[in-house]
Amino acid sequence: MIPDTLQALLATGEDSRRQFKRNITNTDALAAEMAAFANAEGGTLFLGVADDSSIPGLSRTEVSRINQLISNAASQHVKSPLTVRTENIQVDEDRIVIVLTVPKGQDKPYFDRNGVIWLKNGADKRRVNSREELRRLFQSVDIFHADELPTKAGIDKLDRLRFRDFLRNTYNQPYPDSPEKLITILRNMNLATDDGMLNLAGVLLFAEKPDWIKPQFIVKAIRYPGNAIHVSEYLDTEDFSGTFPEIFEGAMAFIMRNLRKIQAGKGVNTPGVPEIPPLVFEELLVNALVHRDYLISAPIRLFIFDNRIEIISPGHLPNNLTVEKIRAGNSNIRNPILASYVAKGLLPYRGLGSGIKRALEDWPDIDLTDDRDGCLFTATVHRKEEKSSEKSSEKSSEKMAGSAASALPGAAAGRCWTDLHRTRIRHANPNQKKKGRIPCHKTKNPYFLGTSFTAVP
Repeated sequence: MIPDTLQALLATGEDSRRQFKRNITNTDALAAEMAAFANAEGGTLFLGVADDSSIPGLSRTEVSRINQLISNAASQHVKSPLTVRTENIQVDEDRIVIVLTVPKGQDKPYFDRNGVIWLKNGADKRRVNSREELRRLFQSVDIFHADELPTKAGIDKLDRLRFRDFLRNTYNQPYPDSPEKLITILRNMNLATDDGMLNLAGVLLFAEKPDWIKPQFIVKAIRYPGNAIHVSEYLDTEDFSGTFPEIFEGAMAFIMRNLRKIQAGKGVNTPGVPEIPPLVFEELLVNALVHRDYLISAPIRLFIFDNRIEIISPGHLPNNLTVEKIRAGNSNIRNPILASYVAKGLLPYRGLGSGIKRALEDWPDIDLTDDRDGCLFTATVHRKEEKSSEKSSEKSSEKMAGSAASALPGAAAGRCWTDLHRTRIRHANPNQKKKGRIPCHKTKNPYFLGTSFTAVP
């Protein structure tokens, strides 16, 4: 590295991959910095550089001492030992900067000699103090997976009929005739712990009421008017809980009823087709359910706007995966137990890592965002702009509905109103009365169809 390159690197300041030290004399302090880098994505320590990016530099005597300190810290004060690289940069005749490069660790977690695990926290570092942080660190190197987490649910929480059908259809095996045999089978299938309690995979796949045990692992869906999140207004909303198949089917139905139906070049008497192929959402929803981070206590969120649909999963992409890699069909299975059983027919999933790629082939206008700071992964499916003929048709429908509603008595108007976007108005916000919702007579159908009138049940 030449001095000009060094100056350019230092000018950008410290971050999670670069740290400056004017000098260092304590081996344990240096070992903690190394361990933090190794437990993260690796990084570089610039020794002889002040916090403000100025370069006081090191003397030749200091360089000799610090290089010996580095060797001792990497080999004796970090567990497991690290292989690091150093480079001495001559800034001028009297000043030297040591560039210490610590690679991303392959044997995580790394401890200092006191048994403390350090993680990067922006440009600084911090101790690992919670079990959740430790589990996530283990998960990143395949030592531990979230779907193995034990729960407090015993076999009495199992949906026996669902599990019986799965055993019969998948393995041609009868349902066990005793609790002891049932626990043995569940253990062998990695769905229960050694003490006979269901693990997280067992709960999510085969519990009778998964949301009673883990209420945070649901899908929350909402259809907003326009293209922005509203604080107090929505057109449709629903929460989906239950087993994976139940959540998947409910979320798919929500998306389908909020998509426009288009003629797609067919005859006028032919039913319309969804504006976006359903396969796109099948792949993205399955991906969210199977690959989300279950160490984060948060739901999957499904937002529908006029111009896009967002599926937001807790957890950024695991390990070395990037958006470019998953676009190419690469994968890294975060929850292997869930993935293995979902691939046996519980959901339309094969476990080949090609789901995102198939979705992109069917609908290229999808943005994928890996938010590592916010610990979120978002798939944004962009909708095509509505054609003018469709807009005119909708305006005509609104006009017809308004004319029909004008004759209704005030009491009926206070009880119900229509939603012109095929939505479940049982969830409609009272403010929507002021936004052009049309009073109507009661009907048995809870959804708006064409120009039908719908009531609040």
